[in-house]
Amino acid sequence: MAVPRTYHLVTLGCPKNDVDSEHLERLLTGGELLPVIQPEAADAIIVNTCGFIEQSQAESMEAVRALADGKRDGQTLIVAGCMTQLYGGEVRASVPGVDHVFGVGQWQDVAKLLSVDVTGIHDIPERTAKVTGPSAYLKISDGCDAPCTFCVIPRIKGQLRSAPAGMLVKEAQRLVASGAKEIVLVGQDLTAWGEDQGMAVASGLPGLLRMLSEAVGPDVWLRLMYAYPSRVSSELVETMASLPNVVHYLDVPLQHGSEVTLRRMKRPHNLERVHGFIRELRAAMPDIVLRTSFIAGFPGETDAEFAELLAFAKAIHFDHAGCFLYSRQQWTGAFEMAEQVPDEVKLERRDRFMRQQQRIAAKQARRFVGKTLDMLVEGEGETEDHTPVVAGRTYREAPEVDGLVFATGTATPGSRVRVRIEEAGDYDLFGSIVTRK
Repeated sequence: MAVPRTYHLVTLGCPKNDVDSEHLERLLTGGELLPVIQPEAADAIIVNTCGFIEQSQAESMEAVRALADGKRDGQTLIVAGCMTQLYGGEVRASVPGVDHVFGVGQWQDVAKLLSVDVTGIHDIPERTAKVTGPSAYLKISDGCDAPCTFCVIPRIKGQLRSAPAGMLVKEAQRLVASGAKEIVLVGQDLTAWGEDQGMAVASGLPGLLRMLSEAVGPDVWLRLMYAYPSRVSSELVETMASLPNVVHYLDVPLQHGSEVTLRRMKRPHNLERVHGFIRELRAAMPDIVLRTSFIAGFPGETDAEFAELLAFAKAIHFDHAGCFLYSRQQWTGAFEMAEQVPDEVKLERRDRFMRQQQRIAAKQARRFVGKTLDMLVEGEGETEDHTPVVAGRTYREAPEVDGLVFATGTATPGSRVRVRIEEAGDYDLFGSIVTRK
């Protein structure tokens, strides 16, 4: 292989993969490789795959095949990440155009293959820190120790590995210096951070939040994604409520609303405790926005169990909730479970859940009408009658997974403005800019 000078990187899957790809890009650009927009112009094409569920695996394979089919002579195609951690041999065997396969976390090996002296890259220059729009992701840990029977992440990522606090503080400051006005904390389970370093269960995240809050300053939002339900502690609630730059938003993937189903999933199944910490969150932060996700059609799920899920979601009235079809994954406890639910039943249940959630989300959105909120501007345009309009997010909307706010007026993407909310749709809010910050 000739010494490469350019690369094209394709990232599939969740924000945690985005963070991994940014790490690889910093290695490559530190080694003086140049990114190119079009794959045909690159010496090396790299795909960071997703292997979480069957659909994501299929999308990853489709992308790899398309890039392999379009390869020209002299190009190198490298496939890495979650899917190849599980199915690297199958990828190599089924797509002859793939030149190299790497698993999870082997980014230094990828860089070395591309003639980068990784030992000579001691730090990340500020100019290379990647910020997309006003928000940036900070992955505080990788891996997971939870025993969930539907999830293949422990097989892919391994056990929990928390990033050192000092490194996270330094990276957060670097992202802010590069223009980030919001830092979104991600990991398989944020609330487990520090347990592998000897900290008591659920005790690490509140302390880390306090460090990050002070380090980035009062004007930078901190947002929490992926909190494990049994670790949403009173200390975490109190910390979120007391720090002015931690937005009142929490994503707690609950997966189901039937205790019987949750036991089969090997998930926390004390739903009274869930109701309890949600009451605690809302008492401490009356304006808090809650996101969750559920699985429809887990093996053995009966009509009665699904009805419990509907009732549970209706009782709590989440602002944002997703419902995913159970995806049967090899190497998980649920793979060989009896009573696999037919696909048509999964689809019907998912659709029924989402119809209910649409009504709940619309009602929750209406509580913001009449309020004036800070908004991070992500884009600008105009209406059919040429009225200028901007699109962005308030604390209510996490990047990529929730709705948007559309406001009449002009503002620069990346800036922060004050917006008065005048209308609410099922998922989006509408208003007008009243002041710029």
